[in-house]
Amino acid sequence: MPVLDFAEVSVRRGEAVLLDRISWQVHDGERWVVLGPNGAGKTTLLQVAAAQLHPSSGTAGILDAELGRVDVFDLRPRIGLTSAALAERIPRHERVRDVVVSAAYGVVGRWREDYDELDHERADALLIEVGVKHLADRTFGTLSEGERKRVQIARALMVDPELLLLDEPAAGLDLGGREDLVSTLSVLAADPASPATVLVSHHVEEIPPGFTHALLLRDGRVVSQGALEDVLTPESLSATFGMPLVLRHEAGRWSARRRHRRR
Repeated sequence: MPVLDFAEVSVRRGEAVLLDRISWQVHDGERWVVLGPNGAGKTTLLQVAAAQLHPSSGTAGILDAELGRVDVFDLRPRIGLTSAALAERIPRHERVRDVVVSAAYGVVGRWREDYDELDHERADALLIEVGVKHLADRTFGTLSEGERKRVQIARALMVDPELLLLDEPAAGLDLGGREDLVSTLSVLAADPASPATVLVSHHVEEIPPGFTHALLLRDGRVVSQGALEDVLTPESLSATFGMPLVLRHEAGRWSARRRHRRR
């Protein structure tokens, strides 16, 4: 059974069509990147996949459930999510270890929950896995943007999710921060124990080595989808971003630039 199974999913807001009849499947073990320009519908797609938003029409299958036929509060704890909206809700005075461990209760901001030693051990192990164990006793507000992104990924993994959704995790990072994050995500992608993963991005440079599939969106519609190396072509990328692009793939990494006509 697919981890995600969308059939003709549309999302409308008034006269605006944010997603237009999206059919898409993600299977266990796959690592997807969703690419497209601003306004393409990427974040809306991820909100549906995270059971945060119901489609206006069509069927959204998530894990072994269908949106509209399941209590989303039972479904959401099985999904790991990082997003700018979630990051804004994390108290800046919260210790990094508590940011991660509190995901076990599905809360943002530790209160009076009782965590056992296994919870703390898992939180520490995840901080090690994403390379920020040395920050465990720092407060979230004192971290750099790149460090915060890594902490959020550790938090998303805390519940041992069956699906991991990453909404523009490299947004706002400088070159060094982006490369550190891409390296971390590549390690996760290579781990067979990692959940099925969907990464949203504007930039092919942010695709970690080890990712297997791509979905290209423009104006809420699918331009192309499938195996990464079949989908990511100069023609499909140019159609997605509405300009002629040159695409390169070297040493497991992608890059793109605008094609300029010769005079």
